[in-house]
Formats: sequence, C-alpha cells, structure tokens
Amino acid sequence: MSISFAQAKNNVLSGLTVAFALVPEAIAFAVVAHVNPLTGLYAAFMMCVITAVLGGRPGMISGATGAIAVVIVALVVQHGVQYLFAAVVLMGLLQLLFGALRLGKFIRMVPHPVMLGFVNGLAIVIFLAQMPHFQQHGAWIVGRTLWVMLGLVALAMAIIYLLPRVTRAVPSALVAILAVALLTNLFGIETRTVGDLASIRGGLPSFHIPDVPWNLGTLRIVFPYALIMAMVGLIESLLTLNLIDEMTDTRGKPNRECLAQGVANVVTGLFGGMGGCAMIGQSMINVGAGATRRLSGIVAGLGLLSFILFGSSLIERIPLAALIGVMFVVSAKTFEWGSVRVLGKVPRADALVIVAVTVVTIFTDLAVAVVIGVVISALVFAWQHAKQIEVSTRTDACGVRIYELKGTLFFASTRNFQNLFSPKEDPAQVIVEFGQARVMDHSAIEAIDMLAERYQKLGKQLHLRHLSPDCAELLLKAGGMVESNSLEDPHYHLADDRLG
Repeated sequence: MSISFAQAKNNVLSGLTVAFALVPEAIAFAVVAHVNPLTGLYAAFMMCVITAVLGGRPGMISGATGAIAVVIVALVVQHGVQYLFAAVVLMGLLQLLFGALRLGKFIRMVPHPVMLGFVNGLAIVIFLAQMPHFQQHGAWIVGRTLWVMLGLVALAMAIIYLLPRVTRAVPSALVAILAVALLTNLFGIETRTVGDLASIRGGLPSFHIPDVPWNLGTLRIVFPYALIMAMVGLIESLLTLNLIDEMTDTRGKPNRECLAQGVANVVTGLFGGMGGCAMIGQSMINVGAGATRRLSGIVAGLGLLSFILFGSSLIERIPLAALIGVMFVVSAKTFEWGSVRVLGKVPRADALVIVAVTVVTIFTDLAVAVVIGVVISALVFAWQHAKQIEVSTRTDACGVRIYELKGTLFFASTRNFQNLFSPKEDPAQVIVEFGQARVMDHSAIEAIDMLAERYQKLGKQLHLRHLSPDCAELLLKAGGMVESNSLEDPHYHLADDRLG
C-alpha cells in the first residue's frame, strides 16, 4: 500500500516521539524485573520492530511492559536471568501456537464493559507508573526540586494540549519533549534526567542461546512463567488491538498479531531481551498523532536502537519531567471519562464489571482482571437468560396436555424448567413442544431426563416434539451418557409425532 509524503513524515516524527517515550519505560520495567536496563531496552527495540513489520495492527507499539515485568520477578530472583531468557523463548512459542490455532479471534468475545474497565485500569496504571520518578533514594522529592519538576511537567502538558490549535505539522508530544529539554539545558535548570535512571549506552544485541540445562527440570521451572507471560501478553496486545480498531474505525488481524508477538518474543529471548507485548500508552501516543502505518513502529524501534548505539549522551540529558508530562496526557486521554458518567445509567451488572476490572487491573494484573470481568459478564448473562424460559399450556381434543416451551434450556435454567411442569395434575399423555426452545448442554439433557422420570414414576408418558435438528442430534449423542436417559425407553420418545 502506497504512502504519501505527508503520511510518511507524520509516521516518522511520531515514531521518534514514541522512541523517546520508550526509554524511561523500558528502564523502569527492567528495574522492576531485577535485570540490566539494557535487557529492557533491547526487548523494546526488538519487540517494536518485529511486531511493526509482521503484526496484525499497523500503528500499534510493542515493547517491554510492566505486565510482563511483574510476572518474571520471582523467576529472575530465584533462578537467574538465563532462565528468564528461556522462559521468554517458550513464551513466544506458546504465542505462535495460539496464533496457529487461530484463537486470537476469541478476544472479540470480550464484553464492552470489560473493555472499558481494561482501558480505565491501564490509564490509572500509566499514571501511577510515573510516581516513582518523583522519588529519590526511596523518599519523595521536596522543595525546589519538586516545584521545578512539576513546573516542567505542566509546561510539557500545556504544549501537548495547546500546540495542535496552532499547527499539526509535527506531533505535539515530540515538540514538548524537545522544548523542555532545550529549556533545561540552555538555562542550566537542574532537574532529574533519563541518565539518573541508568545509562543507556550499549552495543548491538548478540545472539545467545539461554545458558540453562535443556531438560525436563528446566521445563518444569520455566513453563508456568512462560504460560502466564504468554497469556498476559496476548490479552494486553489483543485488547489494545481492539481499542485501536475502535479509535480508527478499522479492523486489525488478531491471529496475525498473535503470530507476530510469538516471533518477536522468541527472537527477544535469543538476543538477551526480557520479552514484552503491546504497550497501550505508546500506542495511544502513536495513533493519537495519526500514525497508523507500519513505518511509525519501525522508526520507533530503530530510533531506540540508535539512542543506545550513538545518542546515549544526548538522550540521558532529557528531563524526566518532559516524558512524565507526555505520559500524564496519555493517561488522561486513555481513560474513558464517559464511562464514569454512565455508571448510573447502565445495568448494575455492567457497572460492576467496569469497576471490578478497573480495580483488579490496578492491584493485580490485566489477565486476572479480564478473566474476572468475563466470568462476571457470563454469569450475569446466564442468570438473565435463565429467567427467560417460560411455557404455555393447553389440552387438545384427545385430552393430551401440551406444554409449548419458549426460551433456552441450559445449566442455569434447568431449575426453572422443572418448576414449569405439574406431573401429578397432568393426564396420562403429555407433549412438550420444542419448536420455540433450544436445548444447549448436558445439564439440559439431564433436566429432560429427570422430567421424563417424574412422569414415568406416575405411569404417564412424556413426548418431545418438534426438536430442532441440532437439539435432536445433541440428545441422540447423549443417549448413553445418563443411565435413565435411554432413547430405547418406551416411555421416552424423541420427536414422536404419533400424538397430534
């Protein structure tokens, strides 16, 4: 697909902005994971470039993330960094398997309230992730140092918000970073810089097979971590992909993104990186600047590598306040403020899901939050549909009682189903019409079997009629699953139209 000069310029400049923003994040997450800062920077570079080239969502940015960092801490502390590299390689292989099985499409089944909670939770996490920059030696900075830093943060935020009103020729975040950096260096303003976190000077990452015993013992150690990392990484990546789809009114390719994430993590593990996934903050910077081509991600990754190889002395002089200001704006723009206003208007269950996913994302991790949100949504759905099963009754000219069932018969509605019938009061012949009903699972089959037994014990016959072909097939397949659910039972007839 061709790209115009204006689009190319926009994507290049946005990619450079993202490269600046990747530096402190990668260093911070490496520190959290107890690994060398270059391990985080290398991961950010490789993840960014590979997913930009191969991924299913142009414009989305991947790199070293906090979601992965918090998972691997225990592995690094207990077994060392070589086991981390092995786990990252295995993580990538699991993600490749996930993509090969085309399971990425299932992320679209995540309910909208879960998406809102995910976005709000990550927005708050992005904001809270900047707080350690206001600390030094474990204590909060105070006095003139604090006020200078807050002033520079405010200046960066003001530029980001106001510059687009004047011109959109260059990304406002890039202008903010450069303006604050020039101001502090020209006027000798003392403030914390990227160099205060760690040096980013280094060479090219080199190929290195993890130095671990390649046996079942090692697999037992790394597999649990690799599985959690793979799922956390894919969930965050695919939810970010969904979010960008909504923002840009386009459609990404989740299965392709799974494969790209897998390739990127395998390569990262073999070249001394800590692994990673999509980064919602940097992705919002990129997409917010209108950079939705692969070029922006490639430029971001190569820009980061050039910082490591050639520009470390300059990048280390960038004030942290400038980058904090950028991330504060990202946090504010990521948060779905409209979701707060609608909490009192949407169903209580949806409001509960939004709040629960937001809170769990903040205090645990994204994977747990999404699973909890989906489980709550599924239980609410089941409860609501369980109440929607109903029946109307009539007696035909032959004295046969006919129950016309409406709704879905599944695990949650079986109790209500049983309560719809009155075997003691019914005549000897009873028909259940399934023309407007669906039989969905084994619990439904068991409920039908139990109802048949109730009539059988009273010497009465129960007939099932007008089952849909798939429902009839489900019951036929289940013929031997339950002892009393025998299709040969003379008192239990499937689709028996002999009566009426």
